[in-house]
Amino acid sequence: MSQDEIEQWFDRGVSDGLPVVPPTVERVARMLAGMGRGRDELVGEIPPNYGRATIEKIAVNAVMAGCRPDYLPVLLAAVEATCDPAFNLHGLQATTHFAAPLLIVNGPIRSRIALNAGFGVFGPGARANATIGRALRLILMNLGGARPGEISMSTFGHPGRYTYCIAEHEEASPWEPLHVERGLQREDSAVTLFAAEAPHGISDHASRTAKSLAGSLGWSMACLWNAKHFPLYSQTMLVVGPEHARTFKDDGWSKADLKRFLVETIRRPYGELLPDEGNGEGTTLRFAAEPPAPHALIPKFASVEDLHVVVAGGTAGRFSVAIPGWLGTKHGSRAVTKRIQDIP
Repeated sequence: MSQDEIEQWFDRGVSDGLPVVPPTVERVARMLAGMGRGRDELVGEIPPNYGRATIEKIAVNAVMAGCRPDYLPVLLAAVEATCDPAFNLHGLQATTHFAAPLLIVNGPIRSRIALNAGFGVFGPGARANATIGRALRLILMNLGGARPGEISMSTFGHPGRYTYCIAEHEEASPWEPLHVERGLQREDSAVTLFAAEAPHGISDHASRTAKSLAGSLGWSMACLWNAKHFPLYSQTMLVVGPEHARTFKDDGWSKADLKRFLVETIRRPYGELLPDEGNGEGTTLRFAAEPPAPHALIPKFASVEDLHVVVAGGTAGRFSVAIPGWLGTKHGSRAVTKRIQDIP
């Protein structure tokens, strides 16, 4: 084993491919300082290896990722969310699909720890976003055992498997924040986990009405997963940019109005969704005991409950982002929201 302080952690196989901060006794103690919970308290067991995610082991991975101690409550809530059966981390860890856990943080803790919700929200530059997301990935690898080509069989993966953490830009949103929509109070801090592909950018600089913009966003999302996957297998996350959100606000559209429009409008005749020489995939509805009539209009989005809408990104630029999820209700993953506790 190498004696170099950095190289030895590569030798131990606990890195994500980037250098880690050595988790010395002193650094881990500083990470745990102020926590009102015991080191040995079990937060969850991380599948598929079901490694025990104790407070101390989570803190060790937080140190390695470069987190500050005041980030730890967010990470603890994220680990709790990954262990919720509805999230189906076991399947996500082993799938051949692309998806990775996306953390969306809401509430007062965003500003307290300087989480980025604005310009470049999915990119580099914000320590809190980068290191919290990275710490969760290290936990999934080091405690869950999901290393590429061993247990993690994702054909391609995507860059969000290094780190995938944003805050909602609540101040730029005309709508209630995600955590409030999902049953918490506005003054709560919360993290929502969503099994997410990479962001798919949508550019619309022309639409000046809510209906026009909703149609533009929706038809741009019609090819998610596959052009003939109507309805989608998965839940979908739509990240609306602040300028686009302002257009919806100006026309008085609620978040529910947008979701309902997308479900009711983005539809294609069943006959157009059958496999052919130009696209062999085809809708799964053809396997139903009684397939729809050829002229029946099939929605891209199965229900409003399968659509999640947040506002994030910089305040200049008429862009939004669509993020497909991973599989559906029966075998896939559902978004999970947890309140963040033990905030210093």
